[in-house]
Parts: sequence; C-alpha cells; structure tokens
Amino acid sequence: MSKVELTIVLAAGEGTRMKSKTAKVLHSIAGRSIIENVLTAVEPLNPKSLSVVVGAHRQEVEAHLQQIAPKAKAIFQENRNGTGGAVQLALAEHNGDGAVLILAGDTPLLTSKTLSEFVEAHITSKNSASVLTALLPDPTGYGRIVRGENNTVAKIVEQRDANELEIEIDEINTGVYIFDLSQLREVISKLQSNNSQKELYLTDVIGLITNSGKKVSAVLSNDYTETLGINDRSQLAECAALMQDRINHQHMLNGVTILDPTTTWIDANVKIESDVVIYPGSAISGNSIIASGAVIGPRTTLVNCEVAADATVLESFATDSKVGKSAKVGPYSYLRAGTVLAEEAKIGAYVETKNSTIGKGSKVPHLSYVGDAQIGEGSNIGAATIFVNYDGENKHQTKVGNQVRIGSDTMLVAPVSIGDGAYTAAGSVINEDVPAGAIGIGRARQTNILGWVLRKRKGSKSADAAKNAGASE
Repeated sequence: MSKVELTIVLAAGEGTRMKSKTAKVLHSIAGRSIIENVLTAVEPLNPKSLSVVVGAHRQEVEAHLQQIAPKAKAIFQENRNGTGGAVQLALAEHNGDGAVLILAGDTPLLTSKTLSEFVEAHITSKNSASVLTALLPDPTGYGRIVRGENNTVAKIVEQRDANELEIEIDEINTGVYIFDLSQLREVISKLQSNNSQKELYLTDVIGLITNSGKKVSAVLSNDYTETLGINDRSQLAECAALMQDRINHQHMLNGVTILDPTTTWIDANVKIESDVVIYPGSAISGNSIIASGAVIGPRTTLVNCEVAADATVLESFATDSKVGKSAKVGPYSYLRAGTVLAEEAKIGAYVETKNSTIGKGSKVPHLSYVGDAQIGEGSNIGAATIFVNYDGENKHQTKVGNQVRIGSDTMLVAPVSIGDGAYTAAGSVINEDVPAGAIGIGRARQTNILGWVLRKRKGSKSADAAKNAGASE
C-alpha cells in the first residue's frame, strides 16, 4: 500500500541562469533529463497521484512528461507567483487525504532510498510536516533552517530575507517536504507575498504550521550532494560529475573493471555485466548492454549498442549497433545504425558500416565502407573496398555470400550479389552479379607507354632515374 497520497514536483521555473532555449528541467544528466532523474527517484514510492507543475517552456515539458511519465498530471502555472502558488494550484486539482510529498524538479541526484527514509521518518514521528535538510559547506543561495525549542523547526528563511545571524546557519532547506494534506490545505491559503521577491513562498507554510501548535520536524540528509539543485551550467556539470561517480562506483561494485573512472562516462540506463573491462576515455550511453568479458576502449563511444560476451571495441564510435560474441571492432571504426556483427566477425581500422550484417567470422579489416549489405560467413573484404549503395535517389543492397574474397579497391555497385566462394579481382568495379565460385574482373587492360617520362618530363629527377635505369625514348 502506498504511504504517499500525492507527489507534487515543482518544475515551472524560468531557468534564466541556464541561458538556454531548452527548459532547465529538460537538460540531460547521465542520459536522462533532469526531471526524469527526479521522477525515477520518486517512482518506487508508488504515490497514488503524481502532479507536475509546469510553466516556462510548457509545451516542451508537457510533451516530455507524456513520454517519460504518461500518468503524471501536468498543471500549468501561468502566473509564476512562487512555490506556494504552484502548490495551491496542484492541491486545487486533487481530492483526498493522506501524505503529500513535494519536491523540486531540478534536483536530479535525489535517490529513492533517501526519499523512502524521509517518508518513513515523517510517518513514524507523526508529524504534520517534515522538511528534508542538509548541512552544506557553502550554504549560499539556499533557504536556512531556523530551529526552535527542543530542536524543532521554527521557520525557513530564504537567503534574501535572512538577517545576519540567520545567514550564518549552515543547515539548509533542500526543497523536499512532506505534509499532512488536510493540514497543508488549512494553512496554504494564508500565505502572503510580503518578501523581497513578492512571491508566495512554500517555505512560509512551515512557520504557519509551527505557530498553529502542530509538530514540524527536520530530517537531516546523510549525503548533502543528493540535495544539490541546478540553476546554471556550472551546477549542471557539477551534478553530472557526481552522478558519473555514483554510476561508475556501482558498476565497479558489481564486478566491472573501470581503469580510469574520472574519464569514463556511463549513462544511468546502461547495463553492464561483471568482468567487463572499460579503458580510459570511453562513453557508454543510451540503452547500451555490455556482456561479460567484453573489452571497451580506450577512447570508445557506444550509443544504444549491444556488445556480446568477449567482444572488443577499441578506439571506435558505434551507434544503434550489435557486436557479436568474440567479435572485434577497431581501432578508428565507425559503426552506424543497423550494423550487426555476428560471432567472431571483425571490423578493422578506418572502416565505416551502416545498416549491414556481417556474418560469423567475416572480416572487413581496413579502409572500407560497407553500407546496406549482407555479408555471409567467413568472407574477407579487401582494403579500400566500397559498397556503392546510393544512386543519387535511392539506396540499394549488396549481398556477399559465404567464404567470398573481395579484392582490394573493389567497387561493388548495388544492387549486386556475389555468390558463395566467389572472388573479385583487385581494383574492379563490379556492377553485375558474380556467380558462386567465379571471379569477377571489372577493370580496363593495362597499357604501358614506353619512354613517356623522358619525352614529357625532360630534366626531372624522374627522367634522370629512368635514364640511369636504361630507359630510352
């Protein structure tokens, strides 16, 4: 049974300090938007209802919510008159009693564990209101927690409105609250905007509940970094680095070797099995899956890729691709969307692939482009081979059979098929099918014009060398 009747996420702010055309809560950390990180932390609490108050960039934020949390109710705060006003709107859209959890949409480092412990502390203490607090090394910019008798919370003071003594307090308001719904409804209508911002502060609700004789407690967070909010790009980078450390640490506890965690970036949704080795300078993002025994990097980027057991991806970039068991990729390879490497296949140096399947044990060792192709098992594609798949209007497919040998510098002009066991001669342009077991030769006969250098390049070093070698006109 859910212990939270309603969760309200406040995401209506302008985010002007981000200096961006993108809504602040839509900026990304570890492959998720800021607000998605927040909602991911809330999800295990299983609130009966979820409301997100939106304002700036309304259309973009609401469209994003439809993708990541379709059951959430978006509530538009047209008049941005403060956090108190935002909560008033959310409460007006909800009927019911119980506990209401309120948090900001720009605190992506919050964890489900901390929120669960916070809710449990509130219920166990039978509070009318609880506020999650933290002790910050530098509390500048945050609201301060003013303690009363018996260490209770007397009020929360925003920095702009704090006096000299209150400014020195290092216990800050994280913006995470839980209230008894009926008690919150009773006092929130009493909020006034007699402050420096001329806004309705949700923080003032704490003082109102305290003055009514109800119990208000502060729950101190065990890790202040979880409560950090984002207002500008510097804070975005700070939170991203903290998330990077958290994700890498968990993977290492799970048996993944990360040689240099400071230069390794792994998104939150990535799945990595034990005994994977990740070398420095690597980034694994999206919904990538890495199986046991794989070796990634150094300096490798994987986006939405699957890498099977014991495969190696070295100094390469791959997106929306699958790398089979014991396959090898790199260095300096580019695997584009739709690339599928079967078991023990190889993509070597300076090779680009796209929308192609490379069969078991087949090799594209170097300096080639493979697009819109099907390559069978055990075939070898010689250096500088180009799969000519585009005629200027449409893409066409090339089929290469099993145990085929494509000579170096071959142009395979699609649509074309190379039969099982066939060869192509080096330097050929192949625009007709090559039957199984045949060799395709598509090049002009060579002609040597004797004495050309001596006649056309008289006095050159080449002419002198040719003459010394016995050449004549």
